[in-house]
Amino acid sequence: MDYRDELDAFVRYLRVNRGLSEHTVRAYDGDVADCLSMLADRGVHSLRDVGIDDLRVWMASRSRSHSRSSMARKVVSIRAFFAYLAEHGMIDADPASALKTPKIPSVLPAVLSERQARDLMDTVDRDAESDASTDAAGAVDPSGGSIDSGDGKRTVKGRSDHAVAPDHAAALDHAVALRDAAIVELLYATGIRVAELVSLDVADIDFSTHTVRVTGKGNKQRVVPFGVPAAKALAAWLEQGRPVVPHGRSGGVDSGRAGGSSADGGGIAGDAAFLGVRGARINQRVVRQVVHRSAARAGVPDISPHALRHSAATHMLDGGADLREVQEMLGHSSLQTTQRYTHVSIEQLIERYDQAFPRA
Repeated sequence: MDYRDELDAFVRYLRVNRGLSEHTVRAYDGDVADCLSMLADRGVHSLRDVGIDDLRVWMASRSRSHSRSSMARKVVSIRAFFAYLAEHGMIDADPASALKTPKIPSVLPAVLSERQARDLMDTVDRDAESDASTDAAGAVDPSGGSIDSGDGKRTVKGRSDHAVAPDHAAALDHAVALRDAAIVELLYATGIRVAELVSLDVADIDFSTHTVRVTGKGNKQRVVPFGVPAAKALAAWLEQGRPVVPHGRSGGVDSGRAGGSSADGGGIAGDAAFLGVRGARINQRVVRQVVHRSAARAGVPDISPHALRHSAATHMLDGGADLREVQEMLGHSSLQTTQRYTHVSIEQLIERYDQAFPRA
């Protein structure tokens, strides 16, 4: 079955007409190609020959090796593809219109308590203020080892391609600690996604209004406020830490950045708000490592950057923020997505009630 022309046209439609991010477009492309390849192997010769039973066979086959959430995404991709074909007259009828999306169990997001979040922020701030020899965020002790470069590479002190002088190595270690404190503080203060954080440029941060301009899913922009602690951590990194890091091009960064044409790591790393040790724009994997390491040092539950996003939303609602305000801050297109955090807040309220009320 020859389907590449139709799939290429669909991909262009997603990118140009719907303005989806490169990450999302690639997911659609891969899901549809997987389905059509399997149907071709089963003897389906034309897109016009595809029926609902063929699609259900594909679903049954893939469900054995994929989670419900993955299958739900794949079904959305297939339905969008065949709807596009039918709308543009490439097929007579849409066989996927009756294809049902698998039900996904509702799982409440993991969050830190306010005390745990405070302990985490205090820990990264202390690390940033401590001596440059602190092994913050992957920097090693003087006996040897390696520094996580932030762009997916590791540099062995004194034994890399570009040997680092001891005094500069110490300054670089301290710069990494400043960077990591700013990362953790900003993730919690704003609730932004990790892909949104790595795509930030210096020009996106406005210290006069304590806001950051974020490019989120679908290349949509929003402005998110941050508080004084995050502002101090950001200023320390940008003024004291970032100048220590050599600036280069960002060609090696993670390809999952939010946004438009720079999603594949293009652009000048010198514009990036957060850099790796080698000077490239920091990637998502290293940001996740920073958060995991910081949580371990603080003695709080192991969390991901997305859990900090969940925590920020929950704590805002606990503090009396309006649900729509939180929706705007997080960049949710649907209020239903934001409403998950009200359930977390209610659960925590019940738990505190049971612990504190004498007749609970």
